[in-house]
Order: sequence, then structure tokens, then C-alpha cells
Amino acid sequence: MLLLRARAGLARSSFAVINTAALARCTGADLQAKFIFRNTDPLTRRLQRLPLPQGEGWGEGASKSFRQSRDVDLEFKARELLRQLGAGKLARQVRVEWNPRMKSAAGRADYRERLISLNPLLRDHGIEEIDRTLRHELAHLLAQFRVGRRRIAPHGPEWREACRDLDIADEARCHNLPFATKAYPARFVYRCPNCRQEFPRVRRIRRVVACLACCRKHNGGDFDPRFRLRLSAHC
Repeated sequence: MLLLRARAGLARSSFAVINTAALARCTGADLQAKFIFRNTDPLTRRLQRLPLPQGEGWGEGASKSFRQSRDVDLEFKARELLRQLGAGKLARQVRVEWNPRMKSAAGRADYRERLISLNPLLRDHGIEEIDRTLRHELAHLLAQFRVGRRRIAPHGPEWREACRDLDIADEARCHNLPFATKAYPARFVYRCPNCRQEFPRVRRIRRVVACLACCRKHNGGDFDPRFRLRLSAHC
């Protein structure tokens, strides 16, 4: 038994010496081929396809531009506010960024992306204005989170209730900050086929939308294709 083990150890040592000598004789092209092969084997390819960790601190689905403008402190504050109101799932997903492309709006909330965008001009108006705008936009996300897939008005009673919970019960729909504004003429006019109300828009509507008033009156607030807005004029 001892002899067999000694022979096995000698064989491994000889193999290591042979491999080292063979590696020393390899050309640069051979080494490159070995490197490529080692890094493209099936196991390595599977590991490379594994998703990156997601959750707090990772910015789920975040692009490079978002990571550059992300505000971690405001994001942490937004998450704490949501946790206090029992919206833990939304708290884990919410993101906050500074968007230099914003001109007249103080902030914007995108529920699909769980993203709050703030105008960098807010920094010229103090911490209180930043906090208030953050809570205003957070109320939009919280209101939609609470109702699920049901359509709600942007500044309806659900949003107003969320504002009260976020300690901004007297919040106005629009800010009165002295941001430069530029009016653009409406180039597209959409009309509800049921109530005939018109909806002028500067840009073409790219997704399917319906008249909210008719959806509320005839379908409990859920989307109804009968009231889908139709383009009636294009300038």
C-alpha cells in the first residue's frame, strides 16, 4: 500500500513537471488559445449569464446614466418613508435621480420604473423644497401601489390620501417655483368617441389610452377599449 501511494505521488510530480515544461514550450498563440478556451467553456458561459444581484443599493435595471445621477441619500429617505407606511415591496424597488433634462417641472414619478426624477434647479431653493417635492412624487407612486392595476387620476383622492400619510396634506397639484417655462402649441388633438371631450397634446400619444372620465362612469375606473382616445386633428 505504501509503495502504491509513493508511486502515485511520483506520477503526479512527474505529470506536474511535464506540464510545466510543456507550458514553457508553448508559443504566444498557444497560450492565447488556452486562455480563450478556458474562458469560453460551458460552465464559464453559464456563470457569465447569471443576473447581477438586485435590491437595495444596486439600482435594479439601472443604466450608466442613472448611476451617475442617482441620489442615494434621497433614495434611502424615500424607502424609509414607504416602510413606515407598510409599503415594503415598493420601498425595495424605488429609485431617485436628478434629471438635468427637466426644465419646468419640479419632479416626475414613473410607476412602471419605480423611479422619481427631480429637477436639479431644486437645489437652489433649499432642503425643504427638495423634501416636499420628493414626498409629492412619492405620493404618486404610493397611491398607485395601493390600488394595484386600477387606473386613478394623477391628483385624485388616492393621491391626496397618500399626501396626508406623507405629512404634506396641504400639497398643491403644481409648484409655484420660478422655473423658466416655454409654451409649446398643441400639434395633436385626441377625442373620446363617447363623451366627445378633446385632449390636445404637444406630442403624439404612443400607447393605448382611454378617457378616464368615461372609464370611471361606465367601467368602474378600469380601462375600456370603447373609450380609447382617437386622433382627430394633426397640425
